[in-house]
This record gives sequence, structure tokens and C-alpha cells, in this order.
Amino acid sequence: MDLILLLTALLLARAVASLVRAVVARRRQSQCYLLDYVCHKPSDDRKVSTEMAGDVVLRNQRLGLPEFRFLLRVIVRSGIGEESYCPRNFLEGRDREGTPTHQDALDEMDEFVDAAIAKLFLKTGLGPRDVDVLVVNVSMFSPAPSLASRIVTRFGMRDDVAAFNLSGMGCSAGLISLDLARNALQTRPASIALVVSSESIAPNWYTGTDRSMMLGNCLFRCGGSAALLTNDPSLGRRAKMALRHLVRENTAGDEEAHICALQREDGDGRVGISLSKALPRVAARALSLNLGRLAPRILPVSELARFVAGSMCKKLLLSGGHATHGLKINFKTGVEHFCIHPGGTAVVEGVKGSLGLDADDVEPARMTLHRWGNTSASSLWYVLSYMEAKGRLKRGDRVLMLTFGSGFKCNSCLWEVKGYMADKGVWAQCIDEYPPESITNPYMEKYSWVNDVQGDTLMF
Repeated sequence: MDLILLLTALLLARAVASLVRAVVARRRQSQCYLLDYVCHKPSDDRKVSTEMAGDVVLRNQRLGLPEFRFLLRVIVRSGIGEESYCPRNFLEGRDREGTPTHQDALDEMDEFVDAAIAKLFLKTGLGPRDVDVLVVNVSMFSPAPSLASRIVTRFGMRDDVAAFNLSGMGCSAGLISLDLARNALQTRPASIALVVSSESIAPNWYTGTDRSMMLGNCLFRCGGSAALLTNDPSLGRRAKMALRHLVRENTAGDEEAHICALQREDGDGRVGISLSKALPRVAARALSLNLGRLAPRILPVSELARFVAGSMCKKLLLSGGHATHGLKINFKTGVEHFCIHPGGTAVVEGVKGSLGLDADDVEPARMTLHRWGNTSASSLWYVLSYMEAKGRLKRGDRVLMLTFGSGFKCNSCLWEVKGYMADKGVWAQCIDEYPPESITNPYMEKYSWVNDVQGDTLMF
């Protein structure tokens, strides 16, 4: 009898040990690590100076003085400096109606892809045939074969690579692609995913006079990013960061949210992206919903308890009022760095106010906007690169990425720094110049003559 009990105990112990090993192995497999990333720096001959920006705006012969003044005000308030980049067809004057071609869009993508992906492979020591999953997102350009297929062909990737191509997802597509890659890796043990993010600017210049559709011409610039992810524990030991949480919010079920950032035709049949006046309100709602789901996952119990207690007290003391009015969760109790989508000055300032951040917290986003402009889905990686170039990311630090996009979507994720991060990357040649003591606006002096046309003062 004792022998039977002993054997039973041994079998149970072995079974428990096997179960524990299986759970640990599964958990390791479900981990998602960032091996490295690269942001694209176009050649210097594609920079958009004040002179160039003014020339491009003036090419639209349909603009009257009110529209011209409106565009200048948008440019001045955009927060973008003089060293962002545009497609070559803009520089060559081929952005006029009817002249951008399909090849212009392909050339823009190829120049980015060839440089960024090759550099990423060189940095990591990995090659195209090591990639098991490929996710590509470019919102405004969807050729056939897809851009994902184009990358597979250009780099000679394996026949069994799982390739995904996303379009129409807007500025939030970077984190959507990250989520897709993470999910794909969970079904493939010890695998590698390549995530490629960019936007097609070359064929998408709006040539009409609808103010809601003219804004995009002033805000978007060329750029792109490529990142290598893995769930392989052996590779994870050399990873820069580990993905801890990712939350996606899609408010497209609400009609106002769905149409606040919409590609459409104007009254004259010219296509562009319309940004409605409801956008700030829609974005604030999406942000609130997203953070409401994210906060319990990343913040300490003490901070959550403080917020709940404060809400209850206000509800008791202020009958009929909003319980949480003036009361905010302190996200700094669970996050050291904030990687905010630099969609524009209003976007950055809006998030700053909503989260109760200070100027240092939003400095990376503001400087990214100034240097690179809004590069759509790849923007977050430029912000992260700024933090790394400044040497601010220490092992164990937590980084919150937050982005918005048409739909309307608000996505967020939390990274934990695992390895040494001090690569200056795409900021190498200019990081010491940031942040400047003051950001001057060259458009003020350059276009002051507009004041004399009507004799009034532009409300910059």
C-alpha cells in the first residue's frame, strides 16, 4: 500500500511539474519583444523649407486671399519646422492636379522600404529569410500586388512568410499592426515579425478649396519605420523592450466619430481627407474610453483606490454634479515616459491636459513634430527614437505609446525597457540641437506681405 501511495505521489509530482513547465513555456511564447527598430530619414534634397512650403501652396490657382491666409495660419500653428520632408514629385512641381502618377507613389514607398528595412537587418544581424511574419501598413495607397508582396519580392523572403497588408487605418495603424504581429506570433513558437509603417504622400495632395480638406496638406510629411519583434526567449534576452499591454478602442459605431476624419470628394469632385470640427470632441471621448480600460492594467492599486475614493467623496459632497470633474488619474504612478502621436500641436496639448502631464513629458512629441512633421502611423517610433537618443530610457522604465486615427480609433500600449537603449538613430545629426531655447516661426517674416494685401492683421 505504501508503495502504491509513493508511486501515485511521484506520478502526481511529475504531472504537476510537466504542467508548470508547459505554462511557463506558453507564457514565454506569448511574450512579445522588440529587437530593434529604424526610422527613415529621407535625403536632404527632399526637405520642405519655408520657401518650398509657400511655393507649393501658391501653386493652387483656385485659392483666393481668404483661403491663402487660412493655410498660412494652419502652417504657422502646426508646430512643424523647416526640415521635414516631402515627395520628389512636389519638389519637381508635379503635385498639380492630374500629374501625380502611380509610379510616384511606388517610388516614394520603394525609397523608404529599401533604406529602412535593409538598415534594420544590418543593425540586428538578421536577414529577410529569418522573418516569419510581415505586417505592412500604409493607409492611403493600396496597389496590387500589395506593398507586403512587393517587400517579400524585393528582399527575397521565404515562401511560407505570413504577410499582412493594412490600408485605410490612418495614423493609428502602427499599433494595430503591432497587435496583429503579436497575435500572429502567438501561433508560431520562436518566430520573428517585421512591422513596416509609412504613409503615401505623393499622390494625395488636395487641390481644392474646402477648408476642412486643406488641413492635411499642411500637416503630413514623408517618413516611415520598420521594427523587428520576436517571441523567441533566446532572442528576447537581447531585446530592447518587452510589450506588456496593448488596448485598442474603435468608436466607428458612432456616426459622428466615423465621419470626423473622412476621405471624400468636395463639391467640385476633388478628393481629399476632410477633418471635421467634431474631431477634438471625438478624440477626447475615444481617449477616455481607451484609458479607462488601460489604467487598471498598468497603474498600482493605491492610485486606483485614490481615484475611486476621490470620486465617491465628490459624488457625496456635490449632489447632482459630475463625480470626477477636476479629478484625474495620475498615470505617472505607472509610467515613466509618454510617447504621444505628434499629429499636431492641438493633439499634443490635448493629451497633455487630459493626462495632467507637464512640458517635459510632451517634449519628445513636440520636438518630433517640429523636426519631422506628422508622418502618420510611423510617428510614434520617431518619438521613441528621440527618447532613446537623449539617453532617457533606462532598464525597467515603462513607456506608454498613445495614438489616434480615422475610424475613429484610439490605441495605446505599454512597453518595458529590457536592454541598453542609447542609439541616436535618426536623430544622430541633430539631437544636440533639441530642445531649442525657443522655436521661432519663419513663416511670420516670410509671408508678412499678406497683411498688406487687405491692410489687416493675420490672426496667427
